[in-house]
Amino acid sequence: MKLRALAAAGLTAALLTAPAAALAATKAPTVALKSIDGLPTPLPYPYDEKADAEADLAAAIKKAKAHKKLVLIDLGGNWCGDCRVFAGVIEQPDVKRWVDKHYEVVAIDVGRYTKNMQIPARYGVDKLKGVPSFLVVDTKGKLVNDGAFFALTDARHMTPQSIVDWLAQWPAK
Repeated sequence: MKLRALAAAGLTAALLTAPAAALAATKAPTVALKSIDGLPTPLPYPYDEKADAEADLAAAIKKAKAHKKLVLIDLGGNWCGDCRVFAGVIEQPDVKRWVDKHYEVVAIDVGRYTKNMQIPARYGVDKLKGVPSFLVVDTKGKLVNDGAFFALTDARHMTPQSIVDWLAQWPAK
């Protein structure tokens, strides 16, 4: 059933490019919200356009090390509907508890692909194919989701469950 839901969400390519360890990752919670139509409105504006992205990322990595979590680097912009849908999904109480257990999330504003692009470049991503794009990084700074960065760029056409299933590929807790 999980694979069928992932395939329906257009995530087959992301699964095929995910590392083998990702397939043995933790089980995603069952999301109470069945459709993004049920998200509270207005949707969140998750990116602080004036933030110091480097300082925010360093703080997230430090927290992740202290709590033995992964870092989820969310690259996007407040202008992006898919970015705002993702932010709304991960703020749902059942999802938030699970995300907070496994990830330190840091939202990095990339403007219209004109700001903070040194961050994805640091991990070998020279060009974003869309937003939101995600980098999953371990506490040693190693990229964990190599090749699976752009699977949620169409979040508004996905189910909340398929979004969470994608996130569940990497944590091993």
